[in-house]
Amino acid sequence: MSVFSSLQDAIRESVRDGDVVAMEGFTHLIPFAAGHEVIRQQRRGLTLVRMTPDVIFDQLIGAGCASRLVFSWGGNPGVGSLHRLRDAVEHSWPCPLALEEFSHGAMANAYDAGAANLPFAALRTHPGGLADVNPRYRTVTCPFTGETLVAVPALRPDVTIIHAQKADREGNVLMEGIVGVQKEAVLAARRAVVTVEEVVDSFEGGHPNACILPRWTIRAIAVVPGGAFPSYAFGYYSRDNAFYRSWDEISRTRDGFRAWLDEHVMRSGPEAFAARGRRVA
Repeated sequence: MSVFSSLQDAIRESVRDGDVVAMEGFTHLIPFAAGHEVIRQQRRGLTLVRMTPDVIFDQLIGAGCASRLVFSWGGNPGVGSLHRLRDAVEHSWPCPLALEEFSHGAMANAYDAGAANLPFAALRTHPGGLADVNPRYRTVTCPFTGETLVAVPALRPDVTIIHAQKADREGNVLMEGIVGVQKEAVLAARRAVVTVEEVVDSFEGGHPNACILPRWTIRAIAVVPGGAFPSYAFGYYSRDNAFYRSWDEISRTRDGFRAWLDEHVMRSGPEAFAARGRRVA
């Protein structure tokens, strides 16, 4: 059952050292504010899970929070590499990072399986070269047709963290616009933390492409206006493309990254996001 709390308390009570932590949001509603709180609380040894790890995971990896990354694509969208991720993989800085790579389709099906409390997902596809680097790709034989199918283990995060537009006063959560695998990732998780732009009395008049997560699926809700910045929140603020471009230079060197992290994360807080995300609709 969802409980409203501060972001600090939500992360403190839900994210533990060594946890498997999923943070989803496909180009949209990426939970940056919550990710920064994980960094401030100096969580260590996390297995980070995200279909498209981009800047927020670069920041978490560079801050030393992660020991493993489960993913299906990684990069700074439209810009290039993630320098902190590469430094961790190639030079073990600030600590070694193991990789577990799947295809988009395999990860989406793995979340589905986790949400359904199944042990694995079966799909009619071919893993290609991924099977050479990821032994968790297996095959199973259909007991009804004899067909050989690809199988991947279900994703069952200890914690899923997402950002959404609204929560009502009962603790239900509404997402609108591009909805990726947030619903499945929340249903698959043992605990779920959601940051939202605002609390409303009802969800009447919502966008047709919307998803409501019932309160029983959520551990904690924190109201953090602007909490997805520099990604965007449909109906609230646009993507800050200039920041994504600037991240390439900020993160290119260890000293540059550490200076940015100290100023904008360690000596900041969730309240800083309200000034960054300004409502546009």
